[in-house]
Amino acid sequence: MLSQEFKKKFDAEKDDRIKFSIQEDYRLFMKKMDSIENIAMIGALLKVKNLEDLSKLDIHKKNFSSETPVSSVPVMESAVNYPGGINELREEVANLFYRGGVNSDIKTVKTNVAFVVEKDGTITNVKARGDNFTFNRQAEIAVYSISQKFSPTIINGDAVRYQYHLPLTMNVE
Repeated sequence: MLSQEFKKKFDAEKDDRIKFSIQEDYRLFMKKMDSIENIAMIGALLKVKNLEDLSKLDIHKKNFSSETPVSSVPVMESAVNYPGGINELREEVANLFYRGGVNSDIKTVKTNVAFVVEKDGTITNVKARGDNFTFNRQAEIAVYSISQKFSPTIINGDAVRYQYHLPLTMNVE
């Protein structure tokens, strides 16, 4: 229906500059509609992810006595790692990235995606920080969508939560 209305307005116009403006308005409008759909998808994805995270919470009160020795220097035995390494992670994020959802007048867009790798290797709290809102949201969706779990960081024999940063850059054409 909206396409028909834009087409009517386009066909009724005689001036080529105004016709071009109408085409651009239509293109930008459709990108914004696509972005709105993606925001709804992010909301649904976050809701599912939050419900999964809440179901995993296992709250136990630990009884610590004053005699419990505390290690003064934590020893990292292994760092967080994605199966196949950082290049495999970047390739999977690139394949999951929806480029059509990015609206930018700038040719090169950048963001830094921060997320937490939980003790069980799952990802939570994904936040992208960059100058382009649509690029940030698409980066968050792509990171949430990766298929494999990380191997967690091990400190003093225990898996621990780890904040991971993944810088991303894309050339928009």
